[in-house]
Amino acid sequence: MANQRIRIRLKAFDHRLIDQSAREIVETARRTGAQVRGPIPLPTKKERFTVLISPHVNKDARDQYEIRTHKRLMDIVDPTDKTVDALMKLDLAAGVDVQIKLN
Repeated sequence: MANQRIRIRLKAFDHRLIDQSAREIVETARRTGAQVRGPIPLPTKKERFTVLISPHVNKDARDQYEIRTHKRLMDIVDPTDKTVDALMKLDLAAGVDVQIKLN
């Protein structure tokens, strides 16, 4: 796999889960001899929802809710076959979304 790069994007609502998963990926890649760049923290997406508490009147009575989506980016430079096999066998937390691109 000469001159290739694996780009991994992680998304999660919980920052502890995403940091733990990123740490596992970095350790696995370094253990197999690949060079890792990252994890690079990307901007956190904050979605806010405002809901009226009262079903009829009182426009001033509202609740606000927020969902934060944390993102991390990492590149694995010059991965070996051993690196790819180790990453495929890696079991990450259930709340983490993983996107992988080969360049």
